[in-house]
Amino acid sequence: MPDLAQIADFGPPRSEIGVGCLMPWQGKLYVLNYVSHRRRTGTGTGLRVIEADFTMSRHPQGVDGTYANRFVHAASSQLIIGPHVIDTSHQVRTVESLIDVRLCGTATHLTDPDEFVYMLGMEGELFELNVDTLETTQLFDLTSVLETPGESKCHFKDCFTACGKLVVVNNDYSEPDFLGDQSEGTLAEFDGSAWRVIDRHPYVAVHSLSAFGNTIFASGWDRASAVLNVYTKADDRWTKYRMPKASHCWDHKWQTEWPRLRSVEHERLLMDHHGMWYELSPWAFGGRIWGVRPISTHLWVHGDFCTWKGLLVIGADNASFEFGGNVVCAEPQSGIWMGRTDDLWNLGKPAGWGGPWWDDPVEAAVPSDPYLMTGFDRKCLHLSHAGSGDVTFDLEVDFLGCGAWRSYRKITVPAGGYEAFTFPTGFSAHWIRLTSDQSCRATAHLHYT
Repeated sequence: MPDLAQIADFGPPRSEIGVGCLMPWQGKLYVLNYVSHRRRTGTGTGLRVIEADFTMSRHPQGVDGTYANRFVHAASSQLIIGPHVIDTSHQVRTVESLIDVRLCGTATHLTDPDEFVYMLGMEGELFELNVDTLETTQLFDLTSVLETPGESKCHFKDCFTACGKLVVVNNDYSEPDFLGDQSEGTLAEFDGSAWRVIDRHPYVAVHSLSAFGNTIFASGWDRASAVLNVYTKADDRWTKYRMPKASHCWDHKWQTEWPRLRSVEHERLLMDHHGMWYELSPWAFGGRIWGVRPISTHLWVHGDFCTWKGLLVIGADNASFEFGGNVVCAEPQSGIWMGRTDDLWNLGKPAGWGGPWWDDPVEAAVPSDPYLMTGFDRKCLHLSHAGSGDVTFDLEVDFLGCGAWRSYRKITVPAGGYEAFTFPTGFSAHWIRLTSDQSCRATAHLHYT
């Protein structure tokens, strides 16, 4: 939709104009942009409003900043988007104390949801916002509480409240993480009294349909693969699933931007994860998620997506000057795409690579995390290890998708050796996992084409 493109000032200062938030509200579509690092790194962004006739204007109360939070506060019938609070008659109030906070998430309050919400900043600032008075109180500095890096290093991305807990994610990841020298990403939960770190790897999105499914989904990655960590309330447990990476262009914390999980059709989820679209059910039966299916691959950097007027709307982050790094970019700009959800199947065919292990310490007889297998045409497994003798790996498949594992094939790899196995054309299962008969350092990588 060229007329709806978001275009910022060339400068100075020069920055990006990603579409951080898309929110339908009372007949209009609100679009909120983000710059790289607070308002000092870009002008000409702010809050835009698309009317029912598809005309667009900049809202006079919009401010430049770095925002990707959007939330409907049902008790007060208000939309919270960035530092703005908007009522049902489209009156906009701005929380002045939060303008210079890089807001990345808004979530339901655990103890007083009618009057307060949580507001999360990218530097780990967690606030309590009174939705009536707009007063704010900082509750935590998560860089201290969760022992994450500080300003300009940590990269908190999202938060969500469901199943009696507030979950936050931080996607810090760069070369030292890849090399194994550090692990600074974070998936953590707060039950109202204490924080608990679930995983020390980068995560980018967290979402739930709350009681509809009683699950929480957090998407992230590590060196080996993309990751989907799922909380199931029935057994009070987080389970880590692994998926292919469609591209390595999402491996650095700055490249990921704002991949989302969101409901765009009734009672189901659409997930944008490491360069691939997936469909996902919010339900988990027997403590297992069912039917995760890849849709297509893409190179677009999506800031957000939503449903409006029966259309799927996707906001991008297309081009920016990158503070002089991109010398052939004349102006920061980002497009908005509108179509049908089913149009996503016309994009790149599902393909990718990854696996449960990348030169990882593996304990004998302990299965790897489940790795997604369904929805791809051709599949090849690469196996290696650093052991001093032969190691036999048992390939197990869950063809039903419910955790009913069956041994498919055993492959023996000689000392310090390597073996490859190509699955028969058309062979598939929902999940695959591997078990080693000896403790060793091992790599198991699958290429799907």
